[in-house]
Amino acid sequence: MSHVLSEETHRNMLARIPHCTGREISDWLRTVDEGPALFRFEEKVSWLRAEHNLAYGHAKAIIHEYDLRRAARKLL
Repeated sequence: MSHVLSEETHRNMLARIPHCTGREISDWLRTVDEGPALFRFEEKVSWLRAEHNLAYGHAKAIIHEYDLRRAARKLL
C-alpha cells in the first residue's frame, strides 16, 4: 500500500490531528521518536494505531510527517 499523500491532503490532516487527538503534532513526533525502532512505514503506522488508539489516517499522517522531518535533518 502506498503512503503517498498529496501535500494539501497531508497538511489538512496534520491540522486536524490536535483537535481530534488532544495532542500537538510535536508531541506525536516525539512519541514516534521515543517508540520502538521499526523500519517499515506500515509497521510504524500499525504500532502508533495499536499503542495510542489512533485512526489509520491520523497515524499515517504522523508517520509521514516524521519521515519527512527526519529526511530533512539528514540533508542539513
